[in-house]
Amino acid sequence: MAPKLLCLLITSVLIAYYVYTPLPENVEEGWKVMIVDSILRSFRHVGTLFELLGLSHYMDVMMRYTDFTLTMPVSDENIMVTDTTFHNVPVRLYVPNKKSNKLRRAVIFLHGGGWCIGSPAMKAYDHLTRKTAEKLNAVVVSVDYRLAPKHHFPVQFEDSYAVVKFFLQKDVLIEYGVDHNRICVAGDSAGGNLAAAVTQQLLDDAEVDVRLKIQALIYPALQPLDLDTPSYRDNAHMPVLPKSFMVRFWSGYFTTDESLFNAMSSNRLELPESSHLFPFVNWLELLPIEMKKGHVYRKSLQSETLEFAKKYPGILDTRAAPLLADYAKLSRLPQTYIITCMYDVLRDDGIMYVKRLRKAGVDVTHDHYDSFHGVLLFVSPPADLSIAHRMADRYLTWLNENL
Repeated sequence: MAPKLLCLLITSVLIAYYVYTPLPENVEEGWKVMIVDSILRSFRHVGTLFELLGLSHYMDVMMRYTDFTLTMPVSDENIMVTDTTFHNVPVRLYVPNKKSNKLRRAVIFLHGGGWCIGSPAMKAYDHLTRKTAEKLNAVVVSVDYRLAPKHHFPVQFEDSYAVVKFFLQKDVLIEYGVDHNRICVAGDSAGGNLAAAVTQQLLDDAEVDVRLKIQALIYPALQPLDLDTPSYRDNAHMPVLPKSFMVRFWSGYFTTDESLFNAMSSNRLELPESSHLFPFVNWLELLPIEMKKGHVYRKSLQSETLEFAKKYPGILDTRAAPLLADYAKLSRLPQTYIITCMYDVLRDDGIMYVKRLRKAGVDVTHDHYDSFHGVLLFVSPPADLSIAHRMADRYLTWLNENL
């Protein structure tokens, strides 16, 4: 009996040690966060092991995590849900059943997952987009763009853009009873990146007559050139999206070449101060004092930006790095909603974009939370977080009031 108790005690201690992650005191319901983060870490560890053994690509293992949460397109009394294709790209479509005497609003949603994992069919995304359709009485299109490592930039962007452009055709809008003056593109994380890039690209597309009314970007990833901003430093080991994981996402978006991953990990893709693009990512100028307090700008001793930009031109392409767009383009963007989180490596990307958009004269609403990356998706056990529901309610309220 004693040996069994001892084994149980040792096992319990080891599990507790693995699950426990130091968190800031103001992170709500921390124990739930730790549980989910430990599950994610387990998948990351298995992914690393499988890749080292040559059994599978790291991201293929991570995709198994999302597979556990996939849902079927289930309709209910309020919303008809179908999986279909727009311009040969898979989408999950949500259409309210209730008859309307006037044209409806529409939201085109782009899911997150670092361009490598994720799906509109994931339970958390299905919950959010279904709730969007119900609360706004809106048609919602959730895009299932192709993913890395099988497909690299610009495929994810092109799939997303193709869906948006297809949906904005007047005959399509008429088919779904959508008001062409009340359309939004939204996305979270990598989806926020795609949403921002698509919205910019539409500005110069002569084939598109319909213009977006608003865009909503939820903790978006907006640039791969400086992965040593204060938020990357402060939150390098935070739950859900540690710096090492985000670097994998960024490098994986462009290539499976490990040399790019290594260069990004050591921040050797920094723009020289002489570059005309440097002011667009210069956090010393773009971040508020409280975000950069105690941080010193560390110039890379060995910048490989131009070398990799020639090999992978997407690195300097605004379709991959919307933060690099000039002020002339930014000034033409629609009303914007941006969410950032304090304990998120991508925090500074969003805050810098807020600063630049406002400087360009764009009407921006910025909500900042003392939370971590991906929190909006924590709406069901084992991590049903109150802050996730508050964030979703605020996001939907903003959409309802401005779309």
